[in-house]
Parts: sequence; C-alpha cells; structure tokens
Amino acid sequence: MPSLKSDFFFIDSLKKIKKEDWNACVDSDHPFIQYEFLFALEKSESACTQTGWKPYHYIEYNDDNTIIAICPLYLKSHSYGEYIFDHAWADAYHRHGLNYYPKLQSAIPFTPVTGDRIFISKKIKNKKDKIKEIINNIIHEAKKLNVSSAHFNFIKNPHEWDAEEPIMIREGIQFHWENNNYKSFDDFLSTLSSRKRKQIKKERQCLKNNKLNVKLLSGDDLQKDDLEFFYECYLDTTGRKWGSTYLKKEFFMNILKEFKDKILLMIAYQNDTKVASALNFLSKTHLYGRLWGSKFEVPYLHFELCYYQAIDYAIANNIKYVEAGAQGEHKLSRGYLPQKTWSAHWIKEKDFSTAINRFLDEEAKMINNHKEDLEALGPYKN
Repeated sequence: MPSLKSDFFFIDSLKKIKKEDWNACVDSDHPFIQYEFLFALEKSESACTQTGWKPYHYIEYNDDNTIIAICPLYLKSHSYGEYIFDHAWADAYHRHGLNYYPKLQSAIPFTPVTGDRIFISKKIKNKKDKIKEIINNIIHEAKKLNVSSAHFNFIKNPHEWDAEEPIMIREGIQFHWENNNYKSFDDFLSTLSSRKRKQIKKERQCLKNNKLNVKLLSGDDLQKDDLEFFYECYLDTTGRKWGSTYLKKEFFMNILKEFKDKILLMIAYQNDTKVASALNFLSKTHLYGRLWGSKFEVPYLHFELCYYQAIDYAIANNIKYVEAGAQGEHKLSRGYLPQKTWSAHWIKEKDFSTAINRFLDEEAKMINNHKEDLEALGPYKN
C-alpha cells in the first residue's frame, strides 16, 4: 500500500493493490474492467512495458485508506490494440518534428468495448464534479510526464467528459444486437425481411451440411484443453490475417483460473474432432464476442459461431445485448444494428488540438450520415 501523502497515485502494476479493493470500487459485473481480466493481461506480459502498454493506473484513496476512484491507464508507445485510430495524428506530429509517443491512454487493452473508464465509489455524492476533478488530475500528470496527449477510449457517457482544458469527443460506429424479448431464434427471424431470413437460414445450414455440432462451455464445464484448442485456433486465424498475435497463451490460462464464470467458449465439432471456436465474455446484460479461430475453412462457420450462436445464447438466457467486436458492416444483414461509440481526447499542443477538433467536427457529420445510411439498409421489416 502506498504512503498516503496525497489523495491520488499512479501505479505501474496491479500487484500494488488488492483485487478485492479494486473490484469493490469498480462495483460492476462488466468483465473487462475486473481486476482479474486486467491483471491477466499484465501478468502474461500481453499488456506491459515491453509490448507498449506500460501500466499507469490512477488510484485515489480517502482518509481511511479505502479506494474511492479508479481509472485504468497506460503509457503507450504506439497506437495498436486500441481500435480508435489516431495513426494520422501521430504522422502529423512526426512531419512537424514532434513526438506523439508516449501518450497517456485509458483503455482496456485489445478490447473495443464501451464502458466506464472512471470508477467512483458510492461514497462520493457529486459524481459529475468528481469525474471532472479526476480528468484534471490526469491531464496535470500528462503535463508532468511531458506526453503529447491523454485519451479515453470507448467511454460510456460523453456528456460527462469535461475539464479545465478542452476535451474533444470522437464518435465511431459498432454493430450490436438487441434482444427484444424474443422467445426463440425463429421469433427473431420473423422480424426480418424475407430476403434476410432466407440468407440467415441458408448460412445456418453450415452445421448440418458439414455434420458439425456446437458445444457451449462456461464455468466448471470449461477445461484447460478447451482453451488450449481455442488458442491454437487463435494463432492460426489471427496469424493468417494479421501476421502476429498479441495475446499470449498465459493470458488465457490466467483467465481460466480466475475468471471462468465470465467466459463462454463455443466449440464446433465434426464427430469428435474440434474444428473451430469462439471466445465470449459475459455480464448480466451483455454477451461480448471477442475472438474466434478455425483449424479448417468451413463456409459460414464464422457467422454461425460468432453471431448466430451468440443470439441463440442471449435469447435462451435473457441477455439483452450482444456486442460482436469492432468494425464490420457485414453484421448489419445478420441483425446487428449500428450504434454510436465515443472516445475523449486531450491534446497538449494547441495548434494540433485546434486542427484535430476541426477534423472531429467534420468526422462526426460523416459518422451521423453513415449511421443513417446503414439504418436505412437494416434487415428488419419496416
């Protein structure tokens, strides 16, 4: 425990605080902000200084040594694994002889999922003022560190992001599925246009046509060899697509040990042979599809494991939303509708801040128009 000479601290490892203290302040079943998930990333060296994610978490205590505020933070030496693309900003800095990196980043590494980024104890009465105070503290620290900027990705309530210095809000789009009290998958299908229903039914035939069946594993049903198979699929598929993987095997073994009740692993079998798998995480209200991989090429199996099985599970378990990752307009025709995402940004250099703010104003207009166009193309009956 750090000496309480002041109210708040920045820590370079979650090992410096207790799991129970972190989770008590977070007070949420959102899986990705839990100590177990973030520490698994750190402990496995998937998110650490060597990989460009140096932990620098904001922790604030009250007089009795109780944590009253948390903000997961990292000092970043690149922009990978964030899913809010600022490479052009970094290029502009470079062209003007300035360093964009390191930057201060509040995000869940490799996880493009909306959620709170600042967590405040219920003991704090004026949440809005406290959030502003914490943002000011983080900006002040960014200036002390002489970093270019501070960023907060996939924030939940953009109207809460205010500070003494300008905070710019950036918009984006993801595709989410909403459970409107469907009784079955067929009940969901009945809300779609005829052409989309036929398309989905055809795609779901991939299981029957290839003599596949799917097992859903969570909690005590989930075994080490299941996640080892998933990791093999992850290496094959991610390696083919991107050339390298970012999550280490130890990460998956760590979450199996500490976090298995939050995991839903889907495995496709052909007879007794494992063919493909998809890794999801659960909260009371959400199913979060995160990663998938396949040992063999099977047409439409990606859609089945990542989208349709997720919908099946959500309906059967009264889960309200399915979030299936970052970009992907192909999700639209499968019932996943466009939703706004937001991030918040502070840029130290005034000239760059002004230019970026103009860019974000124009980008927001394009995002709004694009969202309207996508909604007009939606698969649901009018």
